[in-house]
Order: sequence, then structure tokens, then C-alpha cells
Amino acid sequence: MNTIPSNEGPPRGASASPGGSEHTPVPSAGGLNAEALYLELLSGVTPLVRPDTRLVGVTSGGAWLVERLQKDLGLPGTPGIISSAMHRDDFARRGMAASAQTSLPFDVNGADVLLLDDVLYTGRTIRAVLNELFDFGRPGCVRLAVLVDRGGRELPVAADFAAARLELPAAQSLALARDDKGVFSFQVEQA
Repeated sequence: MNTIPSNEGPPRGASASPGGSEHTPVPSAGGLNAEALYLELLSGVTPLVRPDTRLVGVTSGGAWLVERLQKDLGLPGTPGIISSAMHRDDFARRGMAASAQTSLPFDVNGADVLLLDDVLYTGRTIRAVLNELFDFGRPGCVRLAVLVDRGGRELPVAADFAAARLELPAAQSLALARDDKGVFSFQVEQA
């Protein structure tokens, strides 16, 4: 697992977005290469996958990860996609997200679920996703794998596997991006 301390802002030359935040693709800033971390994630989740495991990705970065993992692991069927929108504790402030809604093409009751997300931070998204998952049934087991664990937990949530751990200032966020060819990179947002 990679541990990457990063208290730096986004790289120079970052372009400002219309909302005043800076969005910068970071394919390998400070040693944080999204494609290399994906390969580490693939290697790390392989021992967690049993014949009855169902992959479920958190929209949107986690959904991209499970699409690719499902294929690279040679798993049959379609992976699940899950949204945190309906169970967020900041729903009144954020409203309904335009991202994909929950689609779980399997019986959740008794299922072995491997939940995937791009970045684990406060734990609040994972709490909301678990509530959404339990709306569909009672899984037998739920495990969590993430591309990056950036610390800063506000709830007792931990990943079973994280390809990298790093520190970012609270004023920055890190999100997975995907280009037209499916290549992953990171975006750093500056408040």
C-alpha cells in the first residue's frame, strides 16, 4: 500500500472552474498515479473476491472502478451501482445529485458485497450508502475497498483495502476522473 503525505495545493497552472473552484487533472501528482493505484486495487481486491461476491460501486468514481474491475476480474454479470443521495445527512443542503441512481441487479439478502469507492474521507458517504444498501435487503457481508484513503474520518468507517493513504488539507478534495478512453486520473478541487 502506498502512503503519500500531500499537504501541497494543486499543481501550478491549475485552471479555475466556473464555480470558482480549481479543477486540476492529476495523473501522477506527488507520486499519486490513478492508473498505477487502480492496478494495486485490482491486486488487493482479488483475494477478497469469492465466487459469490457481488461488486457494488459508489457513484460516480466507485461505479467507474467496478465497471473495470468486473471485466478485469472476469466476473459474470453486471456490477451494482449505489447512490448515497437519498440517505445523506446533508441532503437538505445538497439536494438530489444528477449522478446515476442505485441499480443492484442481484438479491441483496445474504449477498457477499464488496463495496468500492474512489476516495474515503469522512465516512459519511459510506454511512449513507450502507443505509441505501439495507433498503434493498440484508447482505450477509459487506466489505469496503477504496482507491485512496485520505483520512479525516468523522464516523467509525474503515476500508478493508486501500490502494493508497494520503493526507490533504481539509480545503482540498480529491476525486477520480475518467477520460473518453477509460483512463483514470485524479482531480484536486480547491475551495
